Amino acid sequence: MLVSPSFIPGPLLLNAVVLTLLLTHRERHSIVFSEIRWAVVGRIVGVIAAAAVVASISTDGLALTLGILVLVLVLLSLSGLHFAPPWKSLIVAGTLSGFSGTIASVGAPPMAIVYQNESGPRIRGTLSAFFVIGTVLSLTALVIVGRLGFAELSIGLRLLPGLLTGFVISRRLALILDRGQTRNAVLALATFGGVLLIVRELF
Repeated sequence: MLVSPSFIPGPLLLNAVVLTLLLTHRERHSIVFSEIRWAVVGRIVGVIAAAAVVASISTDGLALTLGILVLVLVLLSLSGLHFAPPWKSLIVAGTLSGFSGTIASVGAPPMAIVYQNESGPRIRGTLSAFFVIGTVLSLTALVIVGRLGFAELSIGLRLLPGLLTGFVISRRLALILDRGQTRNAVLALATFGGVLLIVRELF
């Protein structure tokens, strides 16, 4: 969004499909399928709500709210509270993920908070499988409300080389993060994303 509002949400969501398919294949042995179904239920609810919003107003004004939401989730995490992956937490996180992901392509933080204390492979595998399904749902909603077409596809294709480069680099970086640093990395990235959204709107 800082580079260009035209990247949000369709082009980045198109790239997210590619990335999550690659990650799902790489971490397929660590996927917990029983947890995905509850998160998908929430994602559907969030996507429907977001589609209604996207169809009626500009997404720019929602960036500040989403940034604050992400930072609140990080603060809750640092407070010592633990949201494990039982079905209630997964439905709530899935709903928030569907709403924020469809509107601003920032769907990871709510789910990441739930999985912050899990192992690196489980986080990457299970969340990637969830986001394959969830992102397709979000893209479908954007097509229905007229916010995804040839222009967004063209931009998405131009972003793809960078995404593939990052995926290749991540193979080595993942080994470092799995040495007890996964939670710190999740919280740092969530904070960074939230701050960027807020800065974009205020300045």
